[in-house]
Amino acid sequence: MKRALFFIALASFALPLTAQDELPPAPYAYTQLEDPAQEAAAVELMETLRCLKCQSQSIADSDAPMAGDMRHQVRARIAAGEDPEAIRQWLIERYGDYVSYAPRVTSSTWPLFAVPLLLLLVAGGILWRRIGRGSGEEADVVLAEEDT
Repeated sequence: MKRALFFIALASFALPLTAQDELPPAPYAYTQLEDPAQEAAAVELMETLRCLKCQSQSIADSDAPMAGDMRHQVRARIAAGEDPEAIRQWLIERYGDYVSYAPRVTSSTWPLFAVPLLLLLVAGGILWRRIGRGSGEEADVVLAEEDT
């Protein structure tokens, strides 16, 4: 009896995991818009948005169900006349900065932009000191040899 209850409980927790894959795809997930200009704007925007499940593909390239839902949202909103940048901002608010391939400089992301520049400056300073010091020592050796 305990085993049966355990398997029933386990099955009830497993059912929600399969629910997303059993739903039919959203209407605009794989269907292009009728207006070629709107479809071009939608594709341009979709290529700059990251699939949250695949993480290395844009939503235009991904076959994940979540990417299909995001493509549907982009196409439906563009068909309704919404600006692509407003759609991008809505997706960033909904899913976070990670969804966009074009990161914004904010109070939490500025170190990601500043640290590489600081590292380049430090490396340049080290190289400048070594090259400058090395050529100065060679000149001293040459002058010392000429004096003898």
